[in-house]
Amino acid sequence: MNIIIVGCGKVGSTLAKQLSKEGHDISIIDINDKVVEEFSNSHDVMGIVGNGAAYSIQKSAGIEKAHLLIAVTGSDELNLLCCLIARKAGNCETIAKVRNPIYYKEIGFIKEELGLSMVINPDYEAASEIARILRFPSAIDINVFNKGSVELLSFKLEKGSILHDMKVQEIRAKLKFDILVCMVERGEEVIIPNGEFILKENDIISIIAPHKKATEFFVKIGMIKNPVKNSMLIGGGDISYYLAKRLIKYGIDVTLVEKDEKRCEELSELIPEAMIIHGDGTDKDLLMEEGITHAESFASLTGLDEQNVLLSLHANNNMNGKIITKVNRITFDEVINNLNLGSIIYPKFTTMRYILKYVRAMNNSIGSNVETLYKIKNDKAEALEFYVNENSKLVGIPLEKLKLKDNLIICYIKRKGEIITPNGQDCIKKGDYVIVVTTNVGLQDLSDILRS
Repeated sequence: MNIIIVGCGKVGSTLAKQLSKEGHDISIIDINDKVVEEFSNSHDVMGIVGNGAAYSIQKSAGIEKAHLLIAVTGSDELNLLCCLIARKAGNCETIAKVRNPIYYKEIGFIKEELGLSMVINPDYEAASEIARILRFPSAIDINVFNKGSVELLSFKLEKGSILHDMKVQEIRAKLKFDILVCMVERGEEVIIPNGEFILKENDIISIIAPHKKATEFFVKIGMIKNPVKNSMLIGGGDISYYLAKRLIKYGIDVTLVEKDEKRCEELSELIPEAMIIHGDGTDKDLLMEEGITHAESFASLTGLDEQNVLLSLHANNNMNGKIITKVNRITFDEVINNLNLGSIIYPKFTTMRYILKYVRAMNNSIGSNVETLYKIKNDKAEALEFYVNENSKLVGIPLEKLKLKDNLIICYIKRKGEIITPNGQDCIKKGDYVIVVTTNVGLQDLSDILRS
């Protein structure tokens, strides 16, 4: 597809790199000539310097032949205007990043009147991801497939776990429970395990299952924790606002600490059910006074990564509950991932993931059949959901007769609402959704799972 991206910040540049890798023709627009020159010289994209809302600039980027325009600048108003001009100039699909809660309350009206295909709010999506994790505290990370009916859950094998020194194929017999272990992270290594693979303490295990079945599995291995009853949030930004609203809806008590007095007054009016504390979240005495030692969950959501990291490390030493750490910069993710920070949320990754999901679904109608894709462990592995169309080479062939690539596992088949854990005799049928986990990155079509 021909795709124009307006805004060459972290989200725009990361999107451009990924979509270019996936074979799309990318043009990127930004007012910063130095940024555009450096990025276009180092990546296979066309760079345009200028205001992305200007018709002449969009025309230079090829708006008349574009399939999609994605506006992800730092200005909501500019993003919306870019999409409006693009709809008139090229009649293409449009995606706008919109952060302001005032606009987001009216997003249905804005989307319909401007003809937008998708509106993404990074803060709202990050808050939704945190809320999912807090409802399933045993998991480090949760990704969803097929509108949430199937989940990819990752968790750490703690010391003393009954899974330690157990072969993957022994789980069914020893636990009397059928679950699919689709991936194991051991240090920097990412492994797609076979039945003989032996699980070890400190491994990060990933399973794919419907939510109810995953819950039952966590009970079986003694890792289940009751949903949290209270949460302490540090920082009163938009993520905290959206998250507090969501948690209160789930019946979770919220204590929110914010150092700006005016913002505290605003939050008290917006979320009267929450306890809003005016104070410095980095004040250890304040945190102790407000009950950090008894908190069942803690989320450091300030605007400073360094502060969030230190707060989470402090919380880790003073409480036993679930810890969430928000990180904006993604350049030091290898260092950050090795710290005891609980579940780490990257709003920019979350935004990119939702946009990529839409682009892949859109691309499905003109060739590729990837519906959902998650990058895992710095792009070392991928979890993909394919839609099976009538032209697929794999339809009607028993899985045991397929010559699958190494380091690849077919995890689930969803057929007319039924979730199937496949065995060798099962066949893929037209209309199925098939979930695959692999270290063979860059698959575009379901047939790519076969050896060439």
